[in-house]
Amino acid sequence: MPGELCSEGPALEVTVDWSASLGEPEPTYQQIAVRAIREAMAREGIERGRVELFFVDDEEMRELNREYRKIDATTDVLSFPLDAAGVASGGTVEADPIPLLPELGSIVVSFPRAKAQAEAYGHSLAREIGFLVVHGALHLCGYDHDTPVGEREMRDREEAVLGALELSR
Repeated sequence: MPGELCSEGPALEVTVDWSASLGEPEPTYQQIAVRAIREAMAREGIERGRVELFFVDDEEMRELNREYRKIDATTDVLSFPLDAAGVASGGTVEADPIPLLPELGSIVVSFPRAKAQAEAYGHSLAREIGFLVVHGALHLCGYDHDTPVGEREMRDREEAVLGALELSR
């Protein structure tokens, strides 16, 4: 369901949006994704914040990729880190002195692409969803794979999270 809250509390809040174009939501994969995001963030020492997770179809992903990366093709996952300037993070609502949770960013996953990749790689869809959202979460934490060292560091962190969640290949 759009905007369905899957995890809430004073720590890490994750909302999940399932595109209507995908048909009925898949709660099992949504739950796996939320657990994977929470585990990745916890391992990075991030205890508070908000993450938005969107499951979309290939056409929606292609539009996002074209708009934000200038690449006219679909992809498996996109991340949109927020709060680098701290503008909204840790702010307060004028009438309420309670600090707001930092907006960590958004992760977008192409569900059809995840299915295809799981089949191509010979592992479960649960593992592929876990991998994609952990990859996206690490991007929200500032990691990148644009150098061999960065790629190795990211892969090691991804595998540690997936191992902890028992999402093996």
